[in-house]
Amino acid sequence: KKGEHRDVIQRIKKDGFVRARINGEVINLDEEVQLAKNKRHNVEVVVDRLVVKEGLQTRLSDSVETALAQGEGQIIVHDGTEDHIFSRQLSCTHCGISIPEISPRSFSFNSPQGACSNCDGLGVLLEFDEELLVPDDRLSLIDGAIAAWGRSRSYWYLETIHELAADYDFDVNLPWARLPARIKKLILQGSEAVRGDGAYFEGVMPNLMRRYHETKSDEMRVWMEKYMAEHPCPQCGGRRLRPESLAVLFHEHSIDQLTDKTIRHLDEFFQSVKLEEQEEIIVGRVLKEVRQRLGFLNNVGVGYLTLSRSAGSLSGGEAQRIRLATQIGSSLMGVLYILDEPSIGLHQRDNDRLLETLKNLRDMGNTVIVVEHDEETIRSADYVIDLGPGAGVHGGHVVAAGTPGELEKHPKSITGKYLSGERRIYVPEKRRPGNEKNLGVRKARENNLQNIDVDFPLGKFICVTGVSGSGKSTLVNEILYKATANKLHQGRHIPGKHGSIVGLNHVDRVINIDQEPIGRTPRSNPATYTGLFTPIRELFSNLPEAKARGYKPGRFSFNVHGGRCENCEGAGIIKIEMHFLPDVYITCDVCKGRRFNRETLEVKYKTKNIFDVLEMTVEDAVPFFENIPVIHRKLQTLAEVGLEYMRLGQAATTLSGGEAQRVKLSTELSKRSTGNTLYILDEPTTGLHFEDINRLLNVLHSLVERGNTMVVIEHNLDVIKTADHIIDLGPEGGDGGGRIIAIGTPEELTRISGSHTGAYLKKILKS
Repeated sequence: KKGEHRDVIQRIKKDGFVRARINGEVINLDEEVQLAKNKRHNVEVVVDRLVVKEGLQTRLSDSVETALAQGEGQIIVHDGTEDHIFSRQLSCTHCGISIPEISPRSFSFNSPQGACSNCDGLGVLLEFDEELLVPDDRLSLIDGAIAAWGRSRSYWYLETIHELAADYDFDVNLPWARLPARIKKLILQGSEAVRGDGAYFEGVMPNLMRRYHETKSDEMRVWMEKYMAEHPCPQCGGRRLRPESLAVLFHEHSIDQLTDKTIRHLDEFFQSVKLEEQEEIIVGRVLKEVRQRLGFLNNVGVGYLTLSRSAGSLSGGEAQRIRLATQIGSSLMGVLYILDEPSIGLHQRDNDRLLETLKNLRDMGNTVIVVEHDEETIRSADYVIDLGPGAGVHGGHVVAAGTPGELEKHPKSITGKYLSGERRIYVPEKRRPGNEKNLGVRKARENNLQNIDVDFPLGKFICVTGVSGSGKSTLVNEILYKATANKLHQGRHIPGKHGSIVGLNHVDRVINIDQEPIGRTPRSNPATYTGLFTPIRELFSNLPEAKARGYKPGRFSFNVHGGRCENCEGAGIIKIEMHFLPDVYITCDVCKGRRFNRETLEVKYKTKNIFDVLEMTVEDAVPFFENIPVIHRKLQTLAEVGLEYMRLGQAATTLSGGEAQRVKLSTELSKRSTGNTLYILDEPTTGLHFEDINRLLNVLHSLVERGNTMVVIEHNLDVIKTADHIIDLGPEGGDGGGRIIAIGTPEELTRISGSHTGAYLKKILKS
């Protein structure tokens, strides 16, 4: 600093120091010190001068403490040749930049101490996306190329577009794809001084983003989010943490580099880490715990996942197995563990590992109860309880209980009959040749797919197989379905990275029959989803009593005014909002849960009113409506897919994923087939018993018999063995997968040595 620094020198002398280093020269403070007032000076206290020799430890320690106190945590050691700077502050000794004290929270993106300040630790920002704003680049601005504007004819919209065109010299009738890049940027990003009066065009994206932040309407936000996509945070590059947290390295790896590894590779990394003696003291116990937990995760079959994978993207089975690994790591005894279908999403190889883990839990002194349909799991059990004999109203009884061997001999156990081989899912006598046409995916490279080319032969039942995490869902759901749906049905999906889809001219429809709910509210039910309720309402409106009263089909709908109970608005129940607790539903005290008013319920068909019909099971409704073909046909298809126990008016919210999927299947079955439809199903056997799988396969194969193509992602060997064509991905999960290991019939797969699926098929085809 500039100045004479007399007060500084006086303070140093008062503290008992006799020397100072001023501008690099050591000066005795007993002498008068005069410094030029207008020049910069560097004043440093000389705390001690000593020669290194034995017995100096105490004096050296005291001098260092004194120097740190004087230098506010920073000292200089001059060895006669050069200075060495030491500091106990969390700051750079050269540039002075400082960081907060490092703690475990510094490495958590859920903590303000560790999270990137720009994206709050999410790693992504929700921004308006050009592809979503302009879904069809063949349209012009006038024709509604900007989807968020639509085909607006407002004065402001038209005036703005024409003024921009006049100012920047472009044709408003040109398709978006043919507009120059600078014009596209102008429209989307905005520009200053569109007109001479100083007005400017804000730009589509800035305008929408401003309105998004300003609006208090949830509906408006939801509408705007249709045009938004997640983009990596520009500040942290999607790494979620602050730069100072990412700068900390363990064996040359930052924490995000470690969490981006698959669990299997991370396990290998930590097993290979060799610690120095000092490191062992600091992190030895922690490292042992890390290795153990990674081992548990590997053993339950999730070694292909990365630690950075978001919880929301995990399947139910994956999340359950991760919780299971946590329990194994706790080493508890005397605990009752209950697992619901832990084998969901697991290849048979991974399932074997899972079973070993469950047995280890048992051997530690715990009880493990598993709800399961998997044959290997049932055979591995010490004790089996078989419920039935049927589903729904036909179930709820203990049919048999005992060891798997005892179950096989029980005369009334359907499960036992499948275990003993008395009943079985048969291998087809011959495989379908298909129609000699292909639908192909070229250069698939999303996630872990290794730039592969895959052909799906049409007119066949195709199974896509492979160990968990090998890339099956990415190939089929993210690329094949989304890209095909975009082309055939003008969908707005964003497909995974790929080159092209070839052979689309051979397919006229693509349908993804997933396990998503058929409705989000109790008003949705199998009757409304399948279209069954419409002819039923028409039937009731054509009855003599209804005609005499002038009732139309709408009278028998619980969704419109007229025939429904207005107290509950046709729901049969009334919702009581509990604010901070889950909502409570109570039966309507006016209609007593019957949904319709008294006058509507007086109209009856064969002694049953509209509410009674909705309460009927499919099984009861089939003979009841046998003389009404349009209704009977839809009911018959519901029965064919194994839903004969389901009530027609059963709330959609009470259906399992498997039941919802079969309702969708029955809807497709009841439609007239074009013979050129591509059906896609992801693990349709989830939650299904052997008997249900048998019936499901009959339905799926009947759709293929009509000339359609069925692409099924599946691990169940009973399904795979019935396929006409198998595409096996692997060889492992995560970055160890994404390649085609084998293609062909089940018999051909058994002869390919690198295929895990082929190895298990060999056993099952022999039996």
